[in-house]
Amino acid sequence: MIRRALLWTAKFVLWFVIISVALVILLRFVPVTYTATMLMDERSVTRDWEPLSRIDRNMVSAVIAAEDGKFCTHNGFDTEAIEQALEERARGERQRGASTISQQTAKNVFLWQGGGWFRKGLEAYFTVLIENLWDKRRIMEVYLNVAETGLGTYGVESGAQRYFGHSAARLSPDEASRIAAVLPSPKTREAVNPRGFTARYGNTIEARIGVVRRDGLDSCVYE
Repeated sequence: MIRRALLWTAKFVLWFVIISVALVILLRFVPVTYTATMLMDERSVTRDWEPLSRIDRNMVSAVIAAEDGKFCTHNGFDTEAIEQALEERARGERQRGASTISQQTAKNVFLWQGGGWFRKGLEAYFTVLIENLWDKRRIMEVYLNVAETGLGTYGVESGAQRYFGHSAARLSPDEASRIAAVLPSPKTREAVNPRGFTARYGNTIEARIGVVRRDGLDSCVYE
């Protein structure tokens, strides 16, 4: 009985690895048109895939400034941020986000929203896969096309059309920063006439865009 269970488990793991690797390789070249998050969204979903060549560089710089300043140098995980988050948790303090753009992409494309150690384990697994089977440009391209940018709105193209009435191909630093400020909480924040924390956060991101460009923190996307 135990031997049979172990055999079935081994087969399941083997097939899971084969299928997941094949899927990641396929999505290296094929647009990601739908995700589990979109399918589970109770609202009518608006999405519009655009290649990175049609997304303004200001948007790339803004999300790196806001979400992941080490995007071009880490292997998918920001160990320093993870250690800080664990220390804050041990002290009972409010935890800052430690997920990289790569981790968020893995979660958004292959998994579901929410917590739990099982999902986090799968997220780490898929993060390793995309970091090794995709390049940084592809990770960024997919992230900017599947991230939720508003209620029922996915991708920065749809976000740009919703908030500013024009394509993501020509986003000003201010517009890109306001979209980036919405990303952590797209169901409660608005990029048009933001107030309070969202407005202040957007201004901070816009100021950091210059640092991203000056220090080449987005260089891996444009090599």
